[in-house]
Amino acid sequence: MHVRRKPALATGFTLIEIMIVVVILSVLAALVVPSMMGKAGDARQVAAVSDIRTIVTALEMYRLENFTYPSTDQGLKALVKKPSGYPPAPNWNPNGYLRKLPIDPWGKAYLYISPGTDGEFTLLTLGSDGRAGGSGEAKDINFSDL
Repeated sequence: MHVRRKPALATGFTLIEIMIVVVILSVLAALVVPSMMGKAGDARQVAAVSDIRTIVTALEMYRLENFTYPSTDQGLKALVKKPSGYPPAPNWNPNGYLRKLPIDPWGKAYLYISPGTDGEFTLLTLGSDGRAGGSGEAKDINFSDL
C-alpha cells in the first residue's frame, strides 16, 4: 500500500506583505534620518572639546616636568618628540606626552600659541570653516572658553 503525503504548504511572504514592510521602513527612515543629520556637527564639536582637554592635560604634564610650556615655535610637536630650541626641555619624558598629535574633526591642526614660559597659552580649533569666529559647526572652540 502506497501512502500519499500531502504537499507541504509553501511558506514565505507575499508581495503585499513585503511592500507593507518597505513602506513602514521608509516612513521610519523619513522620520529618523532628518533628526540625525544635525547630530554629526554636534559630535564633531564634542570630539574637538575632548581633544583639546587631552592636549591641555599633556601640556600641563610637560610644564610640570620642564618648568615651562613649549614655545609657539616648538609647538604641540613637543608633546610627541623632544623639542630643540628655547625654552629647553631638560626633563622631557622619553615616552612623550601624547602618542601622536590629534587633528581636529575637520582635518586641520589645532592652533597653539605660547611665549614658552610658565604663563598663559592659547589652544583652539577654528571649527568647520577654518576661519575665526562663526557659529554652529563653524564656531571656534578655545580652551579658555571651556
